[in-house]
Amino acid sequence: MKYALTNCVIYTKYDVLRDYAVVINGEIIDAVIPQNELNSDIKTIDLQGNNLTAGFIDLQLNGCGGVMFNDQNSVETLEIMQATNLKSGCTSFLPTFITAPDENIKSAVKIMRAYLNKHKNQALGLHIEGPFISVEKKGVHRPEYIREITSEMKDFLCENADVITKITIAAENPTINYTPDFVKSGIIVSVGHSNATYEVAKDAFRKGASFATHLHNAMSPISSGRAMGVVGAVLDSDVYTGIIVDGVHVNFGNVRIDKKIKGDKLCIVTDSLAAAGAGTELERFTFVGKTIYVKNGRCYDANGTIAGASITMMESVRNAVEYVEIPLAEALRMSNLYPARAIGVDDRLGSVEKGKVANLAVFTANYEVIGSVLNGEWKPN
Repeated sequence: MKYALTNCVIYTKYDVLRDYAVVINGEIIDAVIPQNELNSDIKTIDLQGNNLTAGFIDLQLNGCGGVMFNDQNSVETLEIMQATNLKSGCTSFLPTFITAPDENIKSAVKIMRAYLNKHKNQALGLHIEGPFISVEKKGVHRPEYIREITSEMKDFLCENADVITKITIAAENPTINYTPDFVKSGIIVSVGHSNATYEVAKDAFRKGASFATHLHNAMSPISSGRAMGVVGAVLDSDVYTGIIVDGVHVNFGNVRIDKKIKGDKLCIVTDSLAAAGAGTELERFTFVGKTIYVKNGRCYDANGTIAGASITMMESVRNAVEYVEIPLAEALRMSNLYPARAIGVDDRLGSVEKGKVANLAVFTANYEVIGSVLNGEWKPN
């Protein structure tokens, strides 16, 4: 089917276009052309002056819509997460599976493979966060499962690299020494949940780690002019990093500083749990055997430890604009183009361009998502 999206403000890759139309043919963007050049017989969808951008890509999502991938490990869970994502303009994501026994991780890989065989351009592969992390910076990860990798498990992960997009490893965990093997197989290594020194973290990046998991959270900070920690290593390296822009995990002033330093290597992620997109009625849920409480948009365990977020990608963009003072066009790139580059899918996703997959989001001036396009199909909210 061929149709055109009209009467909208289009955020392409670097341009903001008015009086243009996006022509979609099947699953692909066929053209971005002046509206007055459209054929008179083409079907059109009037977007009523609202904003159109590439669909958001969330590189870290544990759960949403009332479900958690760790605790309800199934294709159906991923489908519920995707349906919830679409309501907030997020068309693609990395399901995140945190610290667990090897058999559970293997099950998650199997589920991910089944999902990818059924759906395309939505979940983009598995993000395994732990168990090869630091006990000191575990967050809500269960310490009894934190460990070094075995050679058998290393081989399993590399053999299934076609469905594993990213692995988070602490820079001081000996597992980091297998970084070249993971990278060679096609898995992105991300430094996170790490209490390493600046020097140890920098060495992890030299080994091939190219990402950092939720900057500032669960990583050793810049504690003085001499001790720079993992945060300092990330800011002083040319690696991508995700950041949670909910005002709970990271002070907005820190996000502002990070943006000035990292530029187009800073990606908005949600790190959200079941509470995201689930409405206000969800007050508690289970995450890796723990009860997680939800209050005033904050998720925390019985000890008061922050346990992921409850924010959506659209809410994150709003925060980036209104509280961090990032221009809207750049906040959008932090949510689609830069994440696509970070995981190597920018050849088909992440921007509104001819030849790209038609995964798009439409939202109002008040950041309300009114609809999305998924693999070329218009889906109004």
